[in-house]
Amino acid sequence: MKIINLIENIQGKQDVLFEHGLSYYIETAEHKLLVDCGQTAAFIENAKTLHVDLEKVDTVVLSHGHYDHSGGILPFIEINNHACVHMQSTAVLPYYHKTEEEERYIGIDPKIKEFTQVNLVDGDFVIDEELSLFSDVKGRTLWPKGNLELKKRAGEEFIQDTFEHEQYLVITEGNKKVLFSGCAHNGILNILAHYYKLYGSYPDAVVSGFHMKKKEYTPEDDALIKETAEQLVKMPTRFYTGHCTGEYAFDIMKKIMEDQLIYVYSGDMVVI
Repeated sequence: MKIINLIENIQGKQDVLFEHGLSYYIETAEHKLLVDCGQTAAFIENAKTLHVDLEKVDTVVLSHGHYDHSGGILPFIEINNHACVHMQSTAVLPYYHKTEEEERYIGIDPKIKEFTQVNLVDGDFVIDEELSLFSDVKGRTLWPKGNLELKKRAGEEFIQDTFEHEQYLVITEGNKKVLFSGCAHNGILNILAHYYKLYGSYPDAVVSGFHMKKKEYTPEDDALIKETAEQLVKMPTRFYTGHCTGEYAFDIMKKIMEDQLIYVYSGDMVVI
């Protein structure tokens, strides 16, 4: 399995664009697919630089309904009108970043749902023998507190986003399984606990942000980051991360997880 990070927050060794967003290109035995499409069309420019032919992509998975993962979907559809785009039906609801100082729409462009190649999923969904999706993660163990600023609009009110629009891709190749999550808003440990219930084991690899990036960190934040790393290091799994994890949290986790944790920069390639 070949995985290329088409865009994320930090530029890697390749001469590529970077932005607050995320898009992975993946080649498997049966598919050429995307997980997320970044914030803008910049990932398309990077694909050209990295010699990735997006016209040959057959499947797109939107991890959740936020702009920094969905902003490039409409530009992608302009060059590829056949790839099926799978997203949770709740991904089209109005999501906001809401604090006392700010009220900012962070949801997807509503026009996306109008395209016939978009498949609105309700809950778990099996694409084929190689690709499957799951959702409905309820646990809140070591839940990233940055989520408290993320809301869903209901009429004139803002309510806490419970991230029912977040879904996770499992790719099975031979005897290996790889789990993809965009931001792990539901908490990476809770996602992995749900995965274990479904599959009876942990994945061989996880590709995911951990949603730990903040402007300022408290001692409580530091403790949560460390405890998360201490739980992850016990698993027989290699973790590839970036985007919303943030460099501060990554550095803390790296000291605990060492070679079990790898940062994947914009333009980087991983072979599993």
